[in-house]
Amino acid sequence: MLATLPRRAARGLVFGAEALAAALSPSTYTAPVRALAARQLCEAAWDVLPGFVAACAVLGALVIRVIDATARDAGLAGYSLDLYARLVVLELVPLFVALLVSVRSGAAMGTEVALLRVNGVLDGGNDPLRAELLPRGIGVAAAVLSLTAIGGLVALVVAYGGLYGFSPWGHDAYARVIGQVFAPAVMAGFALKVAFFAVAVAVVPVAASVGGPRSLDSVPDAAPRGLVGIFVLLALAEAFSIALLYA
Repeated sequence: MLATLPRRAARGLVFGAEALAAALSPSTYTAPVRALAARQLCEAAWDVLPGFVAACAVLGALVIRVIDATARDAGLAGYSLDLYARLVVLELVPLFVALLVSVRSGAAMGTEVALLRVNGVLDGGNDPLRAELLPRGIGVAAAVLSLTAIGGLVALVVAYGGLYGFSPWGHDAYARVIGQVFAPAVMAGFALKVAFFAVAVAVVPVAASVGGPRSLDSVPDAAPRGLVGIFVLLALAEAFSIALLYA
């Protein structure tokens, strides 16, 4: 079994590279592909949007309360918003979104691919990976990007309300701190990290199933195997991001 691991990993990596290249090709986005990607985006993002916004608002309100109280006790009240933006917007929201979408959609895609392999569908003349799973992967990646943007915006709005209430007089101080936190270099690194999260959530579950064993007994393990791969990649990317940002 151990001897087959490099071969499985190679098959998964080849598929991931092919899927990414296809997703970057303009010729991929035919009308059926766009329609299926849009449907997957709705399933992965739109259906959970109310609960997601509520969760981000509650989380943001709790965190800003804790950070502001702690900073005031330490005589560092001026750094409350800075700490909040770095912790919640730059770190927690992207990680939470990637985990949410991977559990909702990525695991299901991995299981579906495992079933297709067992049934021999992937060996036929048609190409279900390109015809159906690739658009769904594009939709999943778009869901990660869109939910991260929405979650970050909600978190920032909640932070303003938590610190200044409904008063407009905190706008200048708020804008100055946010501008300092989200410097161009920080935003570039943040965009790269979120893009990596989106690609990992969309590709890893399917790649793990493509490179996994071809047996009916392995189908129940397809989802956990893909989720483990996603969790490992997210942890490595987060650690690398933190090391670069705060080293």
